[in-house]
Amino acid sequence: MSRKYFLAGAVLVAFAAPSFAQTSMTKTEYYVVQDASTKKCMIVDKKPTTTTIVQVGPMAFKTKTEAESGMKTITVCTTN
Repeated sequence: MSRKYFLAGAVLVAFAAPSFAQTSMTKTEYYVVQDASTKKCMIVDKKPTTTTIVQVGPMAFKTKTEAESGMKTITVCTTN
């Protein structure tokens, strides 16, 4: 009887483990972007895919704090 439960648990873990690994490996990145019409800069957690929001930072930042510091050094964000 205990062998049956052990095998059932092993099968359950085998199917559930990849979904846990995928969510834990997903990391959030922050981007400094500019609204094309208002010229206002902001920080977002998804890379822009439209032409109305344009990435102005040179890269993605690992934390929001790094993105905020980076935004202060980007010329188009400090002049507007």
